[in-house]
Amino acid sequence: MVGMTISHYKILELIGQAGMGEVYKAEDIALKRFVALKFLSPELTIDPQAVERFIREAQTASALDHQNICTIHEISQSDDGQYFIIMAYYEGETLRHKISAGPVDIEEALDITQQPCRGLEKAHAKSIMHLDLKPENIIITPEGDVKILDFGVGELVSRQGAQRSTSGTLAYMSPEQLMGKAIDFRTDIWAVGVILYEMLDGQRPFRGDFAEEMIYSILNEEPESINEQEHPLEKTITKLLQKEVHKRYQKMADVLSDLRILADEEQEHLLTLS
Repeated sequence: MVGMTISHYKILELIGQAGMGEVYKAEDIALKRFVALKFLSPELTIDPQAVERFIREAQTASALDHQNICTIHEISQSDDGQYFIIMAYYEGETLRHKISAGPVDIEEALDITQQPCRGLEKAHAKSIMHLDLKPENIIITPEGDVKILDFGVGELVSRQGAQRSTSGTLAYMSPEQLMGKAIDFRTDIWAVGVILYEMLDGQRPFRGDFAEEMIYSILNEEPESINEQEHPLEKTITKLLQKEVHKRYQKMADVLSDLRILADEEQEHLLTLS
């Protein structure tokens, strides 16, 4: 597709593979700006459920106007019937790329974590869950702004109560997701805990070479101490990763409150060392 022009978008390069298709960097010829185009895979275009889910992703994310959530401009369809979402294009690196370079220091990890938590707080206030939060879905710009991408698995919480879902990426799925139990905003809170642990330790809290091993670890094992020693964030991460949802943080505002306190304490600690 590189080099093609669809509508008023000239496709420049492939920049990623999303769950339902490919993502390209493109030039908006009319407005003279770069955008990201997320295409629904051709084989899924004939699947009504896949199309519905793809459209729902655009609708869900476009309803969330927040500086820590990727901006959705519109959804469109090419002349040959292929659906694509037009999104803001951000320079920067994914959190996955950052983690691959090694553990992140406490101060930076707290800053990175707080930003998507603020975006999720906004989403939760609109009764929207992400349900597939992971380092690949978080991008950090050169200015240090953090953006959540891909609400493709996102769900609205029904008025009757929590939904049930086994969608998501295995290593970041909560026990209730894996068991097909009712899910709610606390499912996203679990994913925040997994990501924060991974940033600080360099490895995920729950491990396994095969899916069965990973599932067993998430359901039955407790994470090892970060870097095999006592850590200032141990208590917070333990609460984020409680297997029983009623023991976990109950809302994102509470997570943010504790993260802010920890960030202030870490800043004071660094000042005493300088």
